[in-house]
Amino acid sequence: MKLSYKKLWVKLVEEDMKKTEFAKNAGISSASLAKLGKGANITTDLLLKICEYLKCDIGDIVEVVPDDTTDESKEPK
Repeated sequence: MKLSYKKLWVKLVEEDMKKTEFAKNAGISSASLAKLGKGANITTDLLLKICEYLKCDIGDIVEVVPDDTTDESKEPK
């Protein structure tokens, strides 16, 4: 399983907010913004900071999605 930030990008479009404007106003570094853009792992503190700025819950900006790769050792026999 991995996290998808697609909901965050949709929310920014709904709020008519550019990514750079969002990052600056929310106090998020350009490195963290790049991680979000790549779908990389970020800290819970950063997620909470984003939620506080957007006045939303984590579930409004993050979604758990299945991994693209399957691990045969985890498949039921």
